[in-house]
Amino acid sequence: MSKPMGVSDEDNINLSGVQRKQVRSRSFRLLARLAMPQKKLFILTVALVLVSNAARVALPLLIALAIDWTLPQVREGNWSALGISGGAYIICAILAGVLLAWYINCAARISQAMLLDLRQQVFRHTQRLSLEFHENYTSGRIISRQTSDLETLRELLDQGVSELASSCVFVVFTLITIFALDWRSGLVLCIAAVPVTILFFWYQSRSEVLYRESRVVSAKVISTFVETMTGIRAVKAFRREVANDENYGDIAEKYRVNSVRSFNLFGILQPGLVLIGNLTVAALLAYGGFRILDGTLAVGVMVALLLAAKRVFQPVEQIAMFYSSLQSATAALEKVSGLLEEEPSVKEPLKPRSIDQVKGEIVFRDAVFGYGQGPIIMDRFDLKLEAGQTVAVVGQTGAGKSTLAKLISRFYDLRSGSLEIDSVPIQEISNTELREHVVMVTQEAFLFSGSVAENIALGNPTATLAEVQDAAKAVGAHEFILELPEGYDTDLNKRGGRVSAGQRQLISFARAFLADPAVLILDEATSSLDIPSERAVQRGLQQLLGNRTALIIAHRLSTVQIADRVLVVHDGKIIEDGTPEQLIADQGRFASLHKAWKDSLV
Repeated sequence: MSKPMGVSDEDNINLSGVQRKQVRSRSFRLLARLAMPQKKLFILTVALVLVSNAARVALPLLIALAIDWTLPQVREGNWSALGISGGAYIICAILAGVLLAWYINCAARISQAMLLDLRQQVFRHTQRLSLEFHENYTSGRIISRQTSDLETLRELLDQGVSELASSCVFVVFTLITIFALDWRSGLVLCIAAVPVTILFFWYQSRSEVLYRESRVVSAKVISTFVETMTGIRAVKAFRREVANDENYGDIAEKYRVNSVRSFNLFGILQPGLVLIGNLTVAALLAYGGFRILDGTLAVGVMVALLLAAKRVFQPVEQIAMFYSSLQSATAALEKVSGLLEEEPSVKEPLKPRSIDQVKGEIVFRDAVFGYGQGPIIMDRFDLKLEAGQTVAVVGQTGAGKSTLAKLISRFYDLRSGSLEIDSVPIQEISNTELREHVVMVTQEAFLFSGSVAENIALGNPTATLAEVQDAAKAVGAHEFILELPEGYDTDLNKRGGRVSAGQRQLISFARAFLADPAVLILDEATSSLDIPSERAVQRGLQQLLGNRTALIIAHRLSTVQIADRVLVVHDGKIIEDGTPEQLIADQGRFASLHKAWKDSLV
């Protein structure tokens, strides 16, 4: 059972036992799906593990053979026996080394292919998720999934899994060898397995929660750092350095404490295994010594048993180290698999309908909307935007203006009622086609790394440079772009850090112009422009709007002057609807806003 959207990582720590098993099962199903494409290489790797470890396990047997059979044969003059046992030992040693190297190479190829697939899945899926998810799931946590968590998995898959497989096979083969040599000594080892098992269960019960907490705290460390660096201008403007340093220090201290507790647990596990191993070897030595004295055990077999017993505990220590990595990687895998289980709240239609000739008519009927499971924001409203009409939406902050824009862009779906574009329900239009017909220019005016021309051509990648320049000229951006160091080839690194806020907005206008949508939404898109820039943009807007349907959300009423119609939104309701002249004459809320704007100009 995947945790529902919006449930925090902290809540995930406190799942019940049944839920925890379901989460773990989900995580390992993901791992199995990632491994399936590597099935043939995986089978080869298993074969290499089996043969290489069989060759390693044979070495103590050959030593026993050399002591108990070869030496007596040589004493009697049969030197060929030395060649047989010596040659067999050399062949097994070479075979074990070569096959081990081949196995490690195959295991690395499998793990890297799985990680590549998983990284791409996380990236694609995160992009596919709806805006609601990204508004609830902080960017730092997403970055943690893609970096810290996947890095933990990489360490496990690159080293841990290969060591575990090899160690487990080696232990099983060695135990079989010990029982074949002397079953009584094998029983001594089985008795030693009891405290080893108890120690593992003790470690597992305590480390499981610690490693899950570690993933949560690690995500907080990353998200706090990302948030601080993203908002560094505000940090410096409001002198938040000291407060942020204290906050980050507290989170980093929690991460340190958690890590120390994890190391302390492992610091008990590994020495405990070493102690049990040494005591077991001592017990075998004492037991075997007495049996040699009474003639029931050969010296060569005794030497082979001691070598095998000592070697069987070396992989057990490696398994312990792997188990520590496994606990951390399992917690990371649960976070990643949980992210991949998230479903978009805005779903792609199964049988999408296409609009042949887009006009841009938008109709809401009996529409009801609220964010997630929260309260209703806009309750049962009807609205029709005629094709080619420019409609301004005004009202106080939080009134629901941007909600209209998000619904028309289908960042969210209505709870009930309907929304249609050219008589086609918006839920039945594919997201790809909808993005071609509806374009939104936001206040943020986000620019990507790359040239100015590439940013303008974002909505129409096949556009020529001449078309890009025509779009920039139409909105009044051409002149300042030519003044940049490399003109249209200037790299806008760091989210457009080389240009001002107003210039970024003009570039986003040019991008929208070039995309040529049927419906254009300007969500407070002129708020970052100064007065001269705004006046220049007003001229560009006339051409940008053209004959397309436009929804202009604005606090500045200067933008409203070019609108055919004005909607006044208050507390989630449309309380006024008419031309700017009509609403001013009606002396309602819009008239008050208009008067306040006029007074501000004076």
